Amino acid sequence: MGDIKVEVISRDTIKPSSPTPTHLRHLQLSFLDQILTPTFIPIILFYPVEGDAKADHDKIQRSIWLKKTLSETLIRFYPLAGRVKDNLYIDCSDQGVPYLEAQVDCQLSDFTRHPDSMELNKFIPFAMDDVVDMVLAIQVNTFKCGGIAIGVCISHKVADAWSMVMFVNGWAAVARRDTGAVCPQFGLASLFPPINLSGFDPSTGITKEKIVTKRFIFSSSSVAALREKYADHSTAEDPPRRPTRIEALSAFIWSRFVAVSHGMADTERVCTMLHAVNIRPRMDPPLPENYFGNIIRFAAITPSMEDVKEGKWHALAKQMGEAIEKIDGDYIKKLREGIQHLNFLKERAEKFTKGEIDSFRFTSFCRFPVYEADFGWGKPIWVGSASLPFKNLVTFMDSGGSNEGGIEAWINAVEEDMAKFQGDEEFLSFASPT
Repeated sequence: MGDIKVEVISRDTIKPSSPTPTHLRHLQLSFLDQILTPTFIPIILFYPVEGDAKADHDKIQRSIWLKKTLSETLIRFYPLAGRVKDNLYIDCSDQGVPYLEAQVDCQLSDFTRHPDSMELNKFIPFAMDDVVDMVLAIQVNTFKCGGIAIGVCISHKVADAWSMVMFVNGWAAVARRDTGAVCPQFGLASLFPPINLSGFDPSTGITKEKIVTKRFIFSSSSVAALREKYADHSTAEDPPRRPTRIEALSAFIWSRFVAVSHGMADTERVCTMLHAVNIRPRMDPPLPENYFGNIIRFAAITPSMEDVKEGKWHALAKQMGEAIEKIDGDYIKKLREGIQHLNFLKERAEKFTKGEIDSFRFTSFCRFPVYEADFGWGKPIWVGSASLPFKNLVTFMDSGGSNEGGIEAWINAVEEDMAKFQGDEEFLSFASPT
C-alpha cells in the first residue's frame, strides 16, 4: 500500500494509578543494560473491531479503558513510567508514559493486506533513535473502520524483546481483567553489577545512512527446505543434524547478502554474524521468565568465506549453532565480571568504526507470545515491527493470518544493498517480498 496519512489528535501522559513507594524509586541499571544501544524496540499490534465497537461512543470508551488499564499496569511495571539517568539508573518517580492517539486515513484491512514496512514508523510515537531518557511510549492508531493498531516502543536501555512482550501481555491481561496477569521481577543489577564504561560508546552501530526496511515472508515449506539444505550430511549421524529454523534462515540470508553485496572474490574481508540469545534459561540456576531487563548476549562468528564459496552450507549453520551453545554457564560467569566483556566490546567497536569488519545482526521474536495480546476484543490479526536505524539488521517474527506457520524476516539495509537483495533470484526462490 502507498503513502498513508496518520494524524495525531491527542497527546497525554499516563502515570501509575498509585504512587511508586519511595524505596523503589531508584532502580540501578545492570552492566547488560548499560552496554545496549540507546534506541527503542518497536512492536505494532493490529486489531479489527467488529459490530457495535465501531460506534463513536464505543471508541471513546475503548480509549478511556486503555488509558485506565495502562495506568493500573504501570503499578507493577513502575520503572517504565520513570526516566533513565546518566546510563546508571532509572529514576522511578512516576514521570509517566507519553501516550498518543492518532487517526489513520484508510481501512485496517487495506493496510494489513499489503503493509509497507517503511510506513509502519508512522504508528509509533517517536523516531527509533530519539530515546533521550524515555523508557516507554505508546501510540494508539484508529482506522476508518474502527480497527486499531497499538504501537509500543520501549527503550533498549531497560528491556530486551522478551521484556517488552511481557509488558504488552501484562497490559492486555489487565485490560481483559485476567487475574493471572504477570508480575515482573526487577533487580538485574544484583546479578550483573554496573561498571565504568569509560572508552566505550553504546551508540556505536547506529547509522545516519538512509536505511530501507523490507519484509520478506518464508513459508513453512521454504523454512523446511532451508533446514534440509543446511543439514549436516557430512557425518554418519542418522538422521543428520538439522539446524533450527532461525539458524537456517540466518545462514541463508547472510550467505545471500555476502554474495550480492560483496561477491565471493574478497576472501580476506571480515564478515561476521551476530545472533541475539536469551540467557535467562542458560544461567545457573536459570532465571524465571518474568525477570525483566536486557538478559541477552550475542553469539558471534566469523564464517569461512572458503566454505561459502565451496557451497558447504551446513558448515555455516553448524558454526552458528555451536556459537549459541557456547553461551553457557561458564560464559555467563565471566560475563558477570564485566571488564573482560567490556574490553571485547571496545575492540569490536573500534574495528567497526574503522570499517574493518562488516557485521550482520539477527534477532528473533519467533515463539514469543506476541499473538496472545488480547485486550478484550480478541487477539491481533497481525503483529509488525518498524524500520530501525541499523545497517544489516534482521528481525524474525512469526507470520500471522494466511501465512501462519511461516516466518517474516524484517531486513534493514542501505538502499543499494536492498536493491541487490530484492533482485537476487536465489534469495527470492525461498522468500516472498511484501
